[in-house]
Amino acid sequence: MDRLYKKGLIANPRGKSKSVVLSDEGLQRSEELFRALFTRAK
Repeated sequence: MDRLYKKGLIANPRGKSKSVVLSDEGLQRSEELFRALFTRAK
């Protein structure tokens, strides 16, 4: 979690919460990676 936080991809992961909040940059990057890894090219 610390690596993702240091890269600015998630909000501060402090505490015992089992979920995190993605930053705008993190959301965009996750969507790009999802399309690259889990969709087929047309």
